[in-house]
Amino acid sequence: MTAPTALPPMPPAPPLLGHALPVMRDVLGFMTQVTRQYGDVARVRLGPREIWVVGHPRDIETLHLHTGRAFDKGLWRNPLLTRLLGRGLLISEGDFWLRQRRLAQPAFHSARVQGYLSVMQQQAHELAGQWQAGGVRDVNADLSALTMRIVMRSVMGVPEGSGRVDAISRSLDMALRGFQRDLGNPLPAALPTPARRLFGRGAAGLDEVMRAIIEERRAEGNPGSRDDLLDMLMSARDDDGQGMSDQQLLDEVKNILLAGHDTTASTLSFALAMLSQHPAQAAALDAELSGVLAGRAPELAELRQLPYLDAVIKETLRLYPAAWSTQREARESVQIGGFTAPPGTLFWINHWVTHRDPRFFTRPESFEPERWLGDLESRLPKYAYFPFGGGGRICIGRDFARLEAATVLAVLFQRFTFRMAGPLRLEPAVSLRPRQGLKMDVRPR
Repeated sequence: MTAPTALPPMPPAPPLLGHALPVMRDVLGFMTQVTRQYGDVARVRLGPREIWVVGHPRDIETLHLHTGRAFDKGLWRNPLLTRLLGRGLLISEGDFWLRQRRLAQPAFHSARVQGYLSVMQQQAHELAGQWQAGGVRDVNADLSALTMRIVMRSVMGVPEGSGRVDAISRSLDMALRGFQRDLGNPLPAALPTPARRLFGRGAAGLDEVMRAIIEERRAEGNPGSRDDLLDMLMSARDDDGQGMSDQQLLDEVKNILLAGHDTTASTLSFALAMLSQHPAQAAALDAELSGVLAGRAPELAELRQLPYLDAVIKETLRLYPAAWSTQREARESVQIGGFTAPPGTLFWINHWVTHRDPRFFTRPESFEPERWLGDLESRLPKYAYFPFGGGGRICIGRDFARLEAATVLAVLFQRFTFRMAGPLRLEPAVSLRPRQGLKMDVRPR
Protein backbone atom coordinates (compact mmCIF):
# COMPACT_ATOMS: atom_id res chain seq x y z
CA MET A 1 0.00 0.00 0.00
CA THR A 2 1.33 3.42 -1.00
CA ALA A 3 2.09 5.76 1.90
CA PRO A 4 -0.04 8.91 2.05
CA THR A 5 1.33 11.92 0.19
CA ALA A 6 2.48 14.64 2.56
CA LEU A 7 0.56 17.63 1.19
CA PRO A 8 -2.33 18.26 -1.21
CA PRO A 9 -1.78 20.40 -4.32
CA MET A 10 -2.13 24.18 -4.18
CA PRO A 11 -2.80 26.75 -6.95
CA PRO A 12 0.04 29.25 -7.55
CA ALA A 13 -0.24 32.24 -5.22
CA PRO A 14 1.59 35.53 -4.54
CA PRO A 15 4.00 35.23 -1.60
CA LEU A 16 2.34 37.65 0.87
CA LEU A 17 -1.42 37.67 0.28
CA GLY A 18 -1.69 34.15 -1.06
CA HIS A 19 -5.17 33.56 -2.47
CA ALA A 20 -6.79 36.36 -0.45
CA LEU A 21 -7.73 38.49 -3.47
CA PRO A 22 -9.62 35.79 -5.45
CA VAL A 23 -11.35 34.72 -2.22
CA MET A 24 -12.45 38.29 -1.51
CA ARG A 25 -13.56 38.82 -5.13
CA ASP A 26 -15.48 35.57 -5.70
CA VAL A 27 -15.05 32.91 -3.04
CA LEU A 28 -17.70 30.60 -4.55
CA GLY A 29 -16.17 30.66 -8.01
CA PHE A 30 -12.63 30.37 -6.69
CA MET A 31 -13.41 27.38 -4.46
CA THR A 32 -15.21 25.67 -7.33
CA GLN A 33 -12.18 26.20 -9.54
CA VAL A 34 -9.80 24.90 -6.87
CA THR A 35 -11.75 21.69 -6.33
CA ARG A 36 -12.40 21.01 -10.02
CA GLN A 37 -8.78 21.63 -11.07
CA TYR A 38 -6.82 20.38 -8.07
CA GLY A 39 -8.96 17.55 -6.70
CA ASP A 40 -11.13 16.65 -3.74
CA VAL A 41 -8.49 17.83 -1.28
CA ALA A 42 -6.48 20.93 -2.13
CA ARG A 43 -4.78 23.75 -0.29
CA VAL A 44 -5.26 27.50 -0.44
CA ARG A 45 -3.40 30.19 1.47
CA LEU A 46 -4.78 33.35 3.08
CA GLY A 47 -1.77 35.38 4.13
CA PRO A 48 0.38 33.04 6.21
CA ARG A 49 -2.46 30.59 6.96
CA GLU A 50 -2.97 27.47 4.85
CA ILE A 51 -6.43 25.93 4.55
CA TRP A 52 -7.31 22.52 3.14
CA VAL A 53 -10.37 22.65 0.88
CA VAL A 54 -12.37 19.40 1.08
CA GLY A 55 -15.05 18.49 -1.46
CA HIS A 56 -15.66 14.71 -1.45
CA PRO A 57 -18.49 13.18 0.66
CA ARG A 58 -16.16 10.49 2.00
CA ASP A 59 -13.80 13.03 3.54
CA ILE A 60 -16.63 15.33 4.62
CA GLU A 61 -18.17 12.42 6.51
CA THR A 62 -14.86 11.83 8.30
CA LEU A 63 -14.69 15.48 9.33
CA HIS A 64 -18.30 15.47 10.61
CA LEU A 65 -18.37 12.15 12.40
CA HIS A 66 -15.15 12.76 14.30
CA THR A 67 -15.86 16.35 15.31
CA GLY A 68 -15.29 16.61 19.05
CA ARG A 69 -12.62 13.92 18.98
CA ALA A 70 -10.13 14.34 16.12
CA PHE A 71 -11.55 17.71 14.99
CA ASP A 72 -12.85 20.97 16.43
CA LYS A 73 -15.20 23.21 14.47
CA GLY A 74 -12.37 25.68 14.00
CA LEU A 75 -14.68 28.70 13.83
CA TRP A 76 -13.16 30.22 16.94
CA ARG A 77 -10.18 31.22 14.79
CA ASN A 78 -12.36 33.82 13.05
CA PRO A 79 -12.47 36.77 15.46
CA LEU A 80 -15.55 38.29 13.81
CA LEU A 81 -17.57 35.12 14.20
CA THR A 82 -16.39 34.79 17.79
CA ARG A 83 -17.49 38.38 18.46
CA LEU A 84 -20.88 37.81 16.85
CA LEU A 85 -21.74 34.34 18.18
CA GLY A 86 -19.81 34.17 21.45
CA ARG A 87 -19.82 30.63 22.87
CA GLY A 88 -23.13 29.62 21.35
CA LEU A 89 -23.91 26.24 19.83
CA LEU A 90 -22.63 27.14 16.38
CA ILE A 91 -19.12 27.86 17.61
CA SER A 92 -18.49 26.31 21.05
CA GLU A 93 -16.58 23.07 21.57
CA GLY A 94 -16.13 20.11 23.88
CA ASP A 95 -17.87 19.68 27.23
CA PHE A 96 -19.22 23.23 27.21
CA TRP A 97 -20.91 22.66 23.84
CA LEU A 98 -22.36 19.34 25.05
CA ARG A 99 -23.81 21.00 28.17
CA GLN A 100 -25.35 23.82 26.15
CA ARG A 101 -26.73 21.40 23.56
CA ARG A 102 -28.43 19.34 26.28
CA LEU A 103 -29.89 22.46 27.85
CA ALA A 104 -31.19 23.78 24.52
CA GLN A 105 -32.41 20.50 22.99
CA PRO A 106 -35.86 20.41 24.67
CA ALA A 107 -36.63 23.83 23.20
CA PHE A 108 -36.36 22.27 19.74
CA HIS A 109 -38.38 19.11 20.38
CA SER A 110 -40.64 18.47 17.39
CA ALA A 111 -43.84 19.03 19.38
CA ARG A 112 -42.52 22.38 20.60
CA VAL A 113 -41.51 23.45 17.09
CA GLN A 114 -44.87 22.42 15.65
CA GLY A 115 -46.53 24.67 18.22
CA TYR A 116 -45.18 27.68 16.34
CA LEU A 117 -46.98 26.78 13.11
CA SER A 118 -49.77 29.27 13.85
CA VAL A 119 -47.21 32.10 14.23
CA MET A 120 -45.71 31.16 10.86
CA GLN A 121 -49.15 31.03 9.20
CA GLN A 122 -50.20 34.38 10.67
CA GLN A 123 -47.03 36.17 9.64
CA ALA A 124 -47.20 34.72 6.11
CA HIS A 125 -50.79 35.97 5.76
CA GLU A 126 -49.78 39.42 7.00
CA LEU A 127 -47.02 39.64 4.41
CA ALA A 128 -49.48 38.51 1.73
CA GLY A 129 -51.69 41.44 2.75
CA GLN A 130 -48.78 43.84 2.25
CA TRP A 131 -48.13 42.41 -1.21
CA GLN A 132 -51.76 42.61 -2.33
CA ALA A 133 -51.23 45.86 -4.23
CA GLY A 134 -48.58 44.16 -6.38
CA GLY A 135 -45.59 45.80 -8.04
CA VAL A 136 -41.82 45.52 -7.83
CA ARG A 137 -40.57 44.75 -4.35
CA ASP A 138 -37.34 43.75 -2.66
CA VAL A 139 -38.65 40.27 -1.86
CA ASN A 140 -35.60 39.34 0.20
CA ALA A 141 -36.04 42.38 2.44
CA ASP A 142 -39.71 41.52 2.96
CA LEU A 143 -38.93 37.89 3.71
CA SER A 144 -36.11 38.86 6.06
CA ALA A 145 -38.54 41.06 8.00
CA LEU A 146 -41.05 38.19 8.01
CA THR A 147 -38.63 35.57 9.34
CA MET A 148 -37.32 38.06 11.88
CA ARG A 149 -40.84 38.59 13.22
CA ILE A 150 -41.40 34.83 13.37
CA VAL A 151 -38.18 34.11 15.23
CA MET A 152 -38.60 37.08 17.58
CA ARG A 153 -42.13 35.97 18.48
CA SER A 154 -41.24 32.28 18.80
CA VAL A 155 -37.81 32.58 20.39
CA MET A 156 -37.84 35.85 22.30
CA GLY A 157 -41.55 36.53 22.81
CA VAL A 158 -41.04 40.08 21.55
CA PRO A 159 -44.29 41.67 20.32
CA GLU A 160 -44.49 43.61 17.09
CA GLY A 161 -44.51 47.37 17.27
CA SER A 162 -41.91 47.59 20.04
CA GLY A 163 -39.24 48.82 17.63
CA ARG A 164 -36.88 46.09 18.75
CA VAL A 165 -37.53 43.81 15.80
CA ASP A 166 -36.44 46.54 13.38
CA ALA A 167 -33.44 47.48 15.53
CA ILE A 168 -32.24 43.88 15.65
CA SER A 169 -32.76 43.46 11.89
CA ARG A 170 -30.69 46.57 11.12
CA SER A 171 -27.88 45.57 13.47
CA LEU A 172 -27.71 41.98 12.23
CA ASP A 173 -27.68 43.07 8.59
CA MET A 174 -24.88 45.53 9.33
CA ALA A 175 -22.82 42.81 11.04
CA LEU A 176 -23.34 40.33 8.20
CA ARG A 177 -22.40 42.88 5.52
CA GLY A 178 -19.23 43.72 7.42
CA PHE A 179 -18.38 40.04 7.79
CA GLN A 180 -18.83 39.36 4.06
CA ARG A 181 -16.65 42.31 3.07
CA ASP A 182 -13.89 41.09 5.40
CA LEU A 183 -13.98 37.49 4.14
CA GLY A 184 -10.52 36.35 3.12
CA ASN A 185 -8.82 39.47 4.51
CA PRO A 186 -5.27 38.43 5.51
CA LEU A 187 -4.57 41.60 7.52
CA PRO A 188 -4.12 41.26 11.31
CA ALA A 189 -7.43 40.97 13.13
CA ALA A 190 -6.66 44.02 15.30
CA LEU A 191 -6.49 46.32 12.27
CA PRO A 192 -9.75 48.36 12.19
CA THR A 193 -10.64 48.23 8.49
CA PRO A 194 -13.93 49.83 7.28
CA ALA A 195 -15.52 46.37 6.98
CA ARG A 196 -14.55 45.48 10.55
CA ARG A 197 -15.84 48.79 11.89
CA LEU A 198 -19.16 48.19 10.12
CA PHE A 199 -19.28 44.71 11.61
CA GLY A 200 -18.46 46.03 15.08
CA ARG A 201 -21.28 48.59 15.03
CA GLY A 202 -23.75 45.92 14.00
CA ALA A 203 -22.58 43.40 16.59
CA ALA A 204 -22.67 45.99 19.37
CA GLY A 205 -26.17 47.14 18.43
CA LEU A 206 -27.41 43.55 18.37
CA ASP A 207 -25.98 42.85 21.82
CA GLU A 208 -27.46 46.01 23.30
CA VAL A 209 -31.04 45.25 22.29
CA MET A 210 -30.93 41.55 23.10
CA ARG A 211 -29.32 42.09 26.50
CA ALA A 212 -32.15 44.46 27.38
CA ILE A 213 -34.72 41.81 26.45
CA ILE A 214 -33.01 39.17 28.61
CA GLU A 215 -32.63 41.55 31.57
CA GLU A 216 -36.32 42.48 31.41
CA ARG A 217 -37.31 38.84 31.28
CA ARG A 218 -35.11 38.08 34.32
CA ALA A 219 -36.72 40.98 36.16
CA GLU A 220 -40.17 39.47 35.62
CA GLY A 221 -39.07 36.67 37.96
CA ASN A 222 -41.60 34.16 36.68
CA PRO A 223 -39.72 31.51 34.66
CA GLY A 224 -41.87 28.99 32.86
CA SER A 225 -44.80 31.38 32.45
CA ARG A 226 -44.27 32.16 28.75
CA ASP A 227 -44.56 29.92 25.73
CA ASP A 228 -41.39 30.85 23.86
CA LEU A 229 -37.91 29.40 23.45
CA LEU A 230 -36.21 32.06 25.61
CA ASP A 231 -38.44 31.04 28.51
CA MET A 232 -37.46 27.39 28.03
CA LEU A 233 -33.77 28.27 27.85
CA MET A 234 -34.02 30.39 31.02
CA SER A 235 -35.80 27.56 32.84
CA ALA A 236 -33.46 24.77 31.67
CA ARG A 237 -31.16 23.14 34.24
CA ASP A 238 -28.30 20.71 33.82
CA ASP A 239 -27.67 17.63 35.98
CA ASP A 240 -26.12 19.84 38.67
CA GLY A 241 -29.13 22.14 38.76
CA GLN A 242 -27.29 24.97 37.01
CA GLY A 243 -28.94 27.12 34.37
CA MET A 244 -27.49 29.48 31.79
CA SER A 245 -25.94 32.79 32.73
CA ASP A 246 -27.15 35.95 31.00
CA GLN A 247 -24.07 35.83 28.73
CA GLN A 248 -24.77 32.23 27.79
CA LEU A 249 -28.39 33.09 27.07
CA LEU A 250 -27.31 36.02 24.92
CA ASP A 251 -24.91 33.84 22.94
CA GLU A 252 -27.44 31.05 22.39
CA VAL A 253 -30.23 33.40 21.38
CA LYS A 254 -27.94 35.13 18.88
CA ASN A 255 -27.00 31.75 17.41
CA ILE A 256 -30.66 30.77 17.11
CA LEU A 257 -31.52 34.16 15.63
CA LEU A 258 -28.88 33.85 12.93
CA ALA A 259 -29.71 30.21 12.13
CA GLY A 260 -33.47 30.75 12.16
CA HIS A 261 -33.83 34.13 10.45
CA ASP A 262 -31.29 34.99 7.78
CA THR A 263 -30.93 31.46 6.45
CA THR A 264 -34.66 30.81 5.98
CA ALA A 265 -35.29 34.20 4.38
CA SER A 266 -32.52 33.48 1.88
CA THR A 267 -33.84 29.99 1.14
CA LEU A 268 -37.31 31.39 0.45
CA SER A 269 -35.86 34.15 -1.75
CA PHE A 270 -33.80 31.70 -3.79
CA ALA A 271 -36.81 29.37 -4.13
CA LEU A 272 -39.01 32.16 -5.51
CA ALA A 273 -36.23 33.28 -7.86
CA MET A 274 -35.84 29.74 -9.22
CA LEU A 275 -39.59 29.18 -9.61
CA SER A 276 -39.97 32.50 -11.44
CA GLN A 277 -37.40 31.33 -14.00
CA HIS A 278 -38.70 27.76 -14.38
CA PRO A 279 -42.37 27.82 -15.46
CA ALA A 280 -42.77 24.04 -15.67
CA GLN A 281 -41.65 23.60 -12.08
CA ALA A 282 -43.80 26.55 -10.97
CA ALA A 283 -46.83 24.95 -12.66
CA ALA A 284 -46.15 21.62 -10.94
CA LEU A 285 -45.98 23.29 -7.54
CA ASP A 286 -49.10 25.32 -8.26
CA ALA A 287 -51.03 22.16 -9.19
CA GLU A 288 -49.97 20.36 -6.02
CA LEU A 289 -50.79 23.25 -3.71
CA SER A 290 -54.15 23.86 -5.37
CA GLY A 291 -55.08 20.20 -5.13
CA VAL A 292 -54.25 19.82 -1.46
CA LEU A 293 -54.74 23.29 0.06
CA ALA A 294 -57.11 25.11 -2.31
CA GLY A 295 -55.74 28.47 -1.19
CA ARG A 296 -55.44 27.72 2.54
CA ALA A 297 -52.35 27.80 4.71
CA PRO A 298 -51.09 24.26 5.27
CA GLU A 299 -51.68 22.42 8.51
CA LEU A 300 -49.03 20.04 9.76
CA ALA A 301 -50.65 16.88 8.38
CA GLU A 302 -51.13 18.53 4.98
CA LEU A 303 -47.43 19.36 4.67
CA ARG A 304 -46.80 15.62 4.50
CA GLN A 305 -49.09 15.51 1.44
CA LEU A 306 -46.96 18.03 -0.47
CA PRO A 307 -43.93 16.14 -1.80
CA TYR A 308 -43.27 18.59 -4.62
CA LEU A 309 -43.17 21.50 -2.18
CA ASP A 310 -40.63 19.54 -0.14
CA ALA A 311 -38.66 18.81 -3.32
CA VAL A 312 -38.57 22.51 -4.26
CA ILE A 313 -37.09 23.37 -0.87
CA LYS A 314 -34.56 20.51 -1.05
CA GLU A 315 -33.46 21.54 -4.54
CA THR A 316 -33.16 25.18 -3.47
CA LEU A 317 -30.94 24.13 -0.55
CA ARG A 318 -28.86 22.01 -2.92
CA LEU A 319 -28.16 24.86 -5.33
CA TYR A 320 -28.04 27.61 -2.69
CA PRO A 321 -27.07 26.04 0.64
CA ALA A 322 -27.45 28.52 3.46
CA ALA A 323 -24.37 26.95 5.04
CA TRP A 324 -22.26 27.40 1.90
CA SER A 325 -19.11 26.33 3.76
CA THR A 326 -18.08 25.22 7.23
CA GLN A 327 -14.77 24.62 8.96
CA ARG A 328 -13.03 22.02 11.05
CA GLU A 329 -9.60 22.03 12.69
CA ALA A 330 -7.51 18.91 13.32
CA ARG A 331 -6.71 18.19 16.96
CA GLU A 332 -4.27 15.46 15.97
CA SER A 333 -2.57 14.05 12.87
CA VAL A 334 -5.28 12.64 10.56
CA GLN A 335 -5.62 11.08 7.12
CA ILE A 336 -7.89 12.95 4.70
CA GLY A 337 -8.19 11.93 1.06
CA GLY A 338 -4.87 10.11 1.04
CA PHE A 339 -2.98 13.02 2.62
CA THR A 340 -1.54 13.41 6.10
CA ALA A 341 -2.87 16.49 7.87
CA PRO A 342 -0.84 17.60 10.91
CA PRO A 343 -2.47 18.88 14.12
CA GLY A 344 -3.79 22.41 13.67
CA THR A 345 -4.73 21.93 10.00
CA LEU A 346 -7.80 24.01 9.14
CA PHE A 347 -10.29 22.39 6.75
CA TRP A 348 -12.76 24.28 4.57
CA ILE A 349 -15.77 22.03 3.88
CA ASN A 350 -17.17 23.00 0.53
CA HIS A 351 -20.99 22.59 0.62
CA TRP A 352 -21.45 24.81 -2.44
CA VAL A 353 -19.11 22.74 -4.61
CA THR A 354 -20.16 19.32 -3.33
CA HIS A 355 -23.86 20.03 -3.86
CA ARG A 356 -23.07 20.81 -7.52
CA ASP A 357 -20.76 17.86 -8.17
CA PRO A 358 -21.63 16.09 -11.47
CA ARG A 359 -20.49 12.77 -10.01
CA PHE A 360 -23.53 12.81 -7.72
CA PHE A 361 -26.10 15.00 -9.50
CA THR A 362 -27.10 14.91 -13.15
CA ARG A 363 -27.26 18.39 -14.69
CA PRO A 364 -25.95 19.75 -11.37
CA GLU A 365 -26.34 23.43 -12.26
CA SER A 366 -30.03 23.00 -13.19
CA PHE A 367 -33.02 23.61 -10.92
CA GLU A 368 -34.83 20.26 -11.04
CA PRO A 369 -36.95 19.54 -7.95
CA GLU A 370 -38.14 16.35 -9.67
CA ARG A 371 -34.81 14.71 -8.85
CA TRP A 372 -35.94 14.42 -5.20
CA LEU A 373 -39.25 12.64 -5.91
CA GLY A 374 -37.62 9.24 -6.44
CA ASP A 375 -34.99 7.39 -4.44
CA LEU A 376 -32.13 9.83 -5.06
CA GLU A 377 -31.66 10.65 -1.39
CA SER A 378 -31.18 7.00 -0.45
CA ARG A 379 -28.70 6.46 -3.31
CA LEU A 380 -26.51 9.49 -2.67
CA PRO A 381 -23.33 9.22 -0.62
CA LYS A 382 -24.29 10.45 2.83
CA TYR A 383 -22.50 13.79 2.62
CA ALA A 384 -23.13 14.60 -1.04
CA TYR A 385 -26.12 16.61 0.22
CA PHE A 386 -25.90 18.04 3.72
CA PRO A 387 -27.58 21.46 3.95
CA PHE A 388 -27.95 21.21 7.75
CA GLY A 389 -24.54 19.67 8.44
CA GLY A 390 -24.29 16.27 10.06
CA GLY A 391 -22.97 14.14 12.86
CA GLY A 392 -23.35 15.34 16.43
CA ARG A 393 -23.21 18.97 15.27
CA ILE A 394 -26.21 18.77 12.92
CA CYS A 395 -28.26 21.98 13.03
CA ILE A 396 -30.46 21.97 16.13
CA GLY A 397 -33.04 24.19 14.41
CA ARG A 398 -33.47 22.24 11.15
CA ASP A 399 -37.07 21.17 11.93
CA PHE A 400 -37.99 24.79 12.68
CA ALA A 401 -36.37 25.94 9.42
CA ARG A 402 -38.06 23.26 7.31
CA LEU A 403 -41.48 23.96 8.78
CA GLU A 404 -41.09 27.71 8.37
CA ALA A 405 -39.88 27.50 4.76
CA ALA A 406 -42.64 25.10 3.69
CA THR A 407 -45.42 27.06 5.42
CA VAL A 408 -44.42 30.48 4.11
CA LEU A 409 -43.73 29.28 0.57
CA ALA A 410 -47.08 27.46 0.41
CA VAL A 411 -49.01 30.55 1.53
CA LEU A 412 -47.26 33.06 -0.71
CA PHE A 413 -47.01 30.96 -3.85
CA GLN A 414 -50.75 30.29 -3.85
CA ARG A 415 -51.52 34.00 -3.66
CA PHE A 416 -49.00 35.56 -6.05
CA THR A 417 -47.00 35.17 -9.24
CA PHE A 418 -43.37 36.25 -9.30
CA ARG A 419 -41.15 37.61 -12.06
CA MET A 420 -37.52 38.66 -11.72
CA ALA A 421 -37.10 42.43 -11.89
CA GLY A 422 -33.36 42.53 -11.26
CA PRO A 423 -30.33 40.25 -11.21
CA LEU A 424 -29.78 37.50 -8.66
CA ARG A 425 -26.38 38.17 -7.09
CA LEU A 426 -24.92 36.14 -4.25
CA GLU A 427 -23.39 37.28 -0.98
CA PRO A 428 -21.55 34.48 0.84
CA ALA A 429 -21.54 36.01 4.33
CA VAL A 430 -21.99 33.88 7.48
CA SER A 431 -24.77 32.31 5.42
CA LEU A 432 -25.44 32.54 1.69
CA ARG A 433 -27.85 35.35 0.89
CA PRO A 434 -28.89 37.54 -2.09
CA ARG A 435 -26.53 40.48 -2.47
CA GLN A 436 -28.28 43.85 -2.28
CA GLY A 437 -31.68 42.22 -2.08
CA LEU A 438 -33.83 40.49 -4.69
CA LYS A 439 -36.11 42.66 -6.85
CA MET A 440 -39.19 40.83 -8.12
CA ASP A 441 -42.45 41.88 -9.74
CA VAL A 442 -45.10 40.47 -7.39
CA ARG A 443 -48.65 40.13 -8.75
CA PRO A 444 -51.76 38.76 -7.01
CA ARG A 445 -53.19 35.67 -8.72
